[in-house]
Amino acid sequence: MSLPHARNLIDGRWSDGHATGTAYEPATGHAIGTFADAGAVSARNAIDAARRAFRDTTWAHDRHLRARALSEMADRMAARRDELVDLLSRENGKRRADAAMELDVSIPKLRYNAALALTDTGRAAETSPHSYSMTIHQPTGVAAVIVPWNSPVVLAVRSFAPALAAGCTVAMKMPAQTALTNGLLFEILAETTALPAGVINAFTESGNDGAPLLVADPGTDVVSYTGSTAVGRVIMAEAARHLKGCSLELGGKSPMVVFDDADLDAVVPVLTAAITTFSGQFCMAGSRVLAQRSVADELRTRLSAALEAVPVGPDQDCETAMGPVIDRAQALRIDALVAESAAYGRVLVRGGLLRPDSDDAYVRPSLVEVDDVTAPLIQREVFGPVATFEVFDDEDDAVDRANATEYGLAASVWSRDVDRPLRTARRLDAGTVWINGWGVIHDQFEEGGFKQSGVGRLNGPRALAEFQEIKHLVHTPRSH
Repeated sequence: MSLPHARNLIDGRWSDGHATGTAYEPATGHAIGTFADAGAVSARNAIDAARRAFRDTTWAHDRHLRARALSEMADRMAARRDELVDLLSRENGKRRADAAMELDVSIPKLRYNAALALTDTGRAAETSPHSYSMTIHQPTGVAAVIVPWNSPVVLAVRSFAPALAAGCTVAMKMPAQTALTNGLLFEILAETTALPAGVINAFTESGNDGAPLLVADPGTDVVSYTGSTAVGRVIMAEAARHLKGCSLELGGKSPMVVFDDADLDAVVPVLTAAITTFSGQFCMAGSRVLAQRSVADELRTRLSAALEAVPVGPDQDCETAMGPVIDRAQALRIDALVAESAAYGRVLVRGGLLRPDSDDAYVRPSLVEVDDVTAPLIQREVFGPVATFEVFDDEDDAVDRANATEYGLAASVWSRDVDRPLRTARRLDAGTVWINGWGVIHDQFEEGGFKQSGVGRLNGPRALAEFQEIKHLVHTPRSH
């Protein structure tokens, strides 16, 4: 039986790339399909098609069309939800439950942005007798969207849905690690009858020729990127050559601050999930555990035991709580970082490769106690199921430690005190702070990072603003 083949969608037509790539299953390392591997030519065609659609169709001016297309897209994604869940789980390595969670937050996000397309408004005022001013929001133009492999469906939707709702057209690069999942998403876009050809153009790329063109080309007007801080800096510098707006959600080292009055029965399972969900391949993963000294011994013991007990394996095993990372190279890199940390930290849970002699990508969770906040494991985003354990003395010490990295994407504060969580959260340099919880995202509230974790915001009404210009219209009465 032949393997499935995924193609690219450009100007409403299916397109091949300059080469054919192979899709692999992280659980086995085996090939499960092929894909049209794109590059600079596909990116050029995607930009040109998006530019034509922005200029020649009614998309930029017809908010009812935009709302209708996004709503239809949500319906079509819901109809093929189970297909997407199965394929995402197999190709990305997520447990099926985690893949289902990704799809079940993607579909409402499309519906929310459909509503935003209809509810977006400007302002108006009579500035002096018979003189009026008003502001209107108009789409920036062509949006370049670059999507990572860790949660490709929801992170694509999180960028392209507000871009479309704002009236932009889109040229989007998707990651090769999830090529078959991308192809199924492209099918849903192609089936959306209300979506004019060329409004959204999408391709899969294993190399690095197409994505830089999306950023650098004068035919795109705004960039939305989710990924590493290092790449984000390059994108922002390149976009600055044309003064393009950038929406960048970048790396994270989320501190999970546990005070001495926290309910450890509630803390331990949530911290375990924060470290292991999506195999730790999550920009908001709870990668730093900060424990107040008086509860540090108990939390250290209980969290270590919980991580040691996490069942790692294939999703077909009903006991499995964590699947593989994205590929064998990633597993080897994570294992090496934990091994290196023994030189400056105390390895509480070694984790490591599940089967060292296999080609699979399974790696068990690790926990390393580190005192020095300048240590590599605290300062560097691992993007795997690895967390540091750090001890603090008081609230000031907790805040100082939590803010000691260049990142500021998310944090969590655990305390049964009435005032302390909000007081502490206010002092943390993080775009999202959970109180006695972790990982909760609401479509109607903005999400983004402080410091080197990014610029701009997605989700909420602010997401539309990332893809809009504001025009001031002034009506001055004729003199009589």
